[in-house]
Amino acid sequence: MAIDQFLVIIGGLGLSTLVAWYFWFSEKKAVKIESSDSGIQEAIIKVKGGYTPDVLIFEAGKPIKLNFIREETAVCTEEVVFSDFNKRATLTPFKIVPIELKIEKPGEYGFQCGMGMVKGKLIVQ
Repeated sequence: MAIDQFLVIIGGLGLSTLVAWYFWFSEKKAVKIESSDSGIQEAIIKVKGGYTPDVLIFEAGKPIKLNFIREETAVCTEEVVFSDFNKRATLTPFKIVPIELKIEKPGEYGFQCGMGMVKGKLIVQ
């Protein structure tokens, strides 16, 4: 095996490790959402290849309003599903789609695209 082949293999393994770490092992930063003067906890979630932010922290018992803005036309992200609440919504590209929830019980609640490939989490304390 020539040195250039060896370097290409080592480089490929290094990049594969970096990609695996980024998608599966890197810690996601949670964003704490504060209540407005009206008592509503409101967040804007951008949808483009994923949810940004994808982990949000809320206070239990207060109304939650999630404003999704889909900045792409990919089929995967055209729907968001909150299976714990039997709620789903179609996300129109480049428009804000509000989803309102009121979660009384503390816990972690997932949400995802209709295909289950893009995921996020609501942490209620």
